[in-house]
Amino acid sequence: MATRVDPNFMQSLEKFGVKNWKDCFHCGNCTAICQLTEKDILFPRKTIRQAQMGLKDSLASNGDPWLCYYCGDCSETCPRDANPGEIMMALRRYLTSVYDWTRFSGFLYKSFTAHLIVMMFLFFAVIISFLLFGGPMLTELTPAGGVQLNSFAHPEMIATIDHILLLSLSLFLITNILNMYNKVILKDKSVKIPVLFYISEIGEAVVHFVTQLRFSKCNKSRMYWFGHWFLMIGYVTMFIFIIFFLTWFQTEDIHAWYHPQRLIGYIITTGFLFGTIYFMIGRIRKKKEIFKYSHHSDWIFVVLLFMVAFTGILIHIFRVNGLPFATYYAYIIHLAFEVPMVVTFVAFSKWSHLAYRPLAIYFTNMKKKASAQQSKSKLSVAV
Repeated sequence: MATRVDPNFMQSLEKFGVKNWKDCFHCGNCTAICQLTEKDILFPRKTIRQAQMGLKDSLASNGDPWLCYYCGDCSETCPRDANPGEIMMALRRYLTSVYDWTRFSGFLYKSFTAHLIVMMFLFFAVIISFLLFGGPMLTELTPAGGVQLNSFAHPEMIATIDHILLLSLSLFLITNILNMYNKVILKDKSVKIPVLFYISEIGEAVVHFVTQLRFSKCNKSRMYWFGHWFLMIGYVTMFIFIIFFLTWFQTEDIHAWYHPQRLIGYIITTGFLFGTIYFMIGRIRKKKEIFKYSHHSDWIFVVLLFMVAFTGILIHIFRVNGLPFATYYAYIIHLAFEVPMVVTFVAFSKWSHLAYRPLAIYFTNMKKKASAQQSKSKLSVAV
């Protein structure tokens, strides 16, 4: 069977942030030093070699880039300063665009200008929509002294819009996941996976999604893992309550600080602020290897998350202190930051990694187990 090679492939990957790829001469140091390298999973060396040779199909079926959490050890100790960790990071961006049949991911990743235009369009579209269709900005306060926010942004209307967004983005993400499955599992004819393995291996993928366990093992800085994990927990929690419990979460009642509604809000906000501030400071200082190189999507991501958290805090302060107009305008700006983040990042960029990474672990474990079983069967036949 012929193998298709694209001699210009690495040049095209430069648009996704690949740098110094010519410096790699495959000494194997990155594979040797990586704490997550296992038998038959020789990353990042194998993956970089596929990219350099222009083996697009082989790379598309390779889940290894998702198994890397970029602790920075490989880049820090690379004798050629080829920065293999950053190459793997860029390949994850590329693979996200490969799975995305709409090609919107590639459009956002390849151009900062294009990404910024999309964000600004959505930002102002939200503001204009509220100015045109928002409810009355009542100045009368509730009996408890709070702002009547739900008269301006009725939670049932917002929930309906959220559900439309959820269905739309879920359609894109699920079809992209199916495309990933097709490329990683179905098109790989080297191994046949028994149906039983689909069931037996799913538990570990769920555990890694919830705990980011592999990340905690590979990274020397537990703070980096914790920031990543806490940010993820904050976002997932926010997503669940906005989509399924908005009428309870967005309330005009002023609860005590220990009420579950406020405690959940504190968890979400703290997760966002801790994660985004940690990553922004790291990327500004550039002292650690993992923060030395930043793609434009990295900055857009953390800035949007920070602004969502910051404006959310303002809404809460203005609402409980009886400041109507400040509350309404803060709410508009809050959604003007949140909608672009959700629309562009959930299915087409960084938040989609929450799906791709555990699935890559799931697919890889199935292929490893199936390959071991087939090797054992062949050995038995030979004996």
